[in-house]
Amino acid sequence: MRTSRRALISVFAVGAALAVTACSPPTSEGTSTTNSPAASGSSAAADAKTATSAAAFGGMEALVAAAKAEGQLNVIALPPDWANYGEIISTFSTKYGIKVNSAQPDGSSQDEVNAVKQLKGTDRAPDVLDMGAAVTVANTDLYAPYQVATWADIPDAQKEATGLYVQDYGGYMSIGYDSAKVPDVTSVADLLKPEYKGKVALNGDPTAANAALNGVMMASIANGGSVDDITKGVDFFAKLKKAGNFIPVQATSATVKNGTTPVVFDWDYLSAAAKAQVPTWKVFVPKESVLGGYYNQAINKDAPHPAAARLWQEFLFSDEGQNLWLKGGARPVRMDAMTKAGTIDAAAAAALPPVEGTPVFMSVDQSAKASEALKTSWQKAIS
Repeated sequence: MRTSRRALISVFAVGAALAVTACSPPTSEGTSTTNSPAASGSSAAADAKTATSAAAFGGMEALVAAAKAEGQLNVIALPPDWANYGEIISTFSTKYGIKVNSAQPDGSSQDEVNAVKQLKGTDRAPDVLDMGAAVTVANTDLYAPYQVATWADIPDAQKEATGLYVQDYGGYMSIGYDSAKVPDVTSVADLLKPEYKGKVALNGDPTAANAALNGVMMASIANGGSVDDITKGVDFFAKLKKAGNFIPVQATSATVKNGTTPVVFDWDYLSAAAKAQVPTWKVFVPKESVLGGYYNQAINKDAPHPAAARLWQEFLFSDEGQNLWLKGGARPVRMDAMTKAGTIDAAAAAALPPVEGTPVFMSVDQSAKASEALKTSWQKAIS
């Protein structure tokens, strides 16, 4: 749980649910680095910028060598407590001896795109991006197409065909709460009860932050709305505000720890992380409103460290990288394939919050429509 990194983002249209169910990590193509692009100085950067796969660059050995020669990777808007990114970054850095420069850890998806544009041509520009689909698909001219070695494991509905962007990890919208301060939550409707007075919060402003927007959407679905109609959720939060239960406070790890926000609408993997600081914290996914969502990876086409950017993608979509996201409570995009192959972290998978019911996902268009609706209705509803 953290500040609103994911401004105005939504899920990519998903054909399959976030199942708890692959191949081996990227393999070497066996090309000698003596004659590979990695050995040719500035030409390596030029070749890396246009490489659409490790094979196209001369193999994994060549890509690793080129990335090590660059020595650095610029990432942005990746908080250490978001989906285990702290461990992911440190593992990658140690594994390859590459320094990871992490900028604006609490920035939004739009901040990522802004940085790409504003820092273009400098060595401080982001090499890679981790965004929600609405921002992702609105800025495809900024990305370089790239297909990781495990590309075949990723469902077609969860990746752009040429590799401009691809879904990486996801989860379900949930209600997290401190069971020492409030009764167990058994439905969204429970939050209207007097026991929750002054205790319910969102992870951000829903007119700007994806987690909050999806929280309102989850409430809408639970109250007779749908992914095409967020108005029932707005009405629900208006009732919460009138009852004195909703507090317009940005829920963060700090507010959860100090008890300011004992009930929070947030992604299940972010909410689950609160257990480390609040042992009595529980995570509930309402079976009447199972709303799922994924984020997306993309490479900056003008990345100052193009080889490291591509190696980062290979790492993230390898078994090791996918299991690190799973360890953080997020469901990696290759989960089904890895489960079938027996390479999944079974203990981490078993620790995921239980989910009952039929998952639904917002398309980019549905998310955009919901966002527009909130711009004209949200403030009035909670004022």
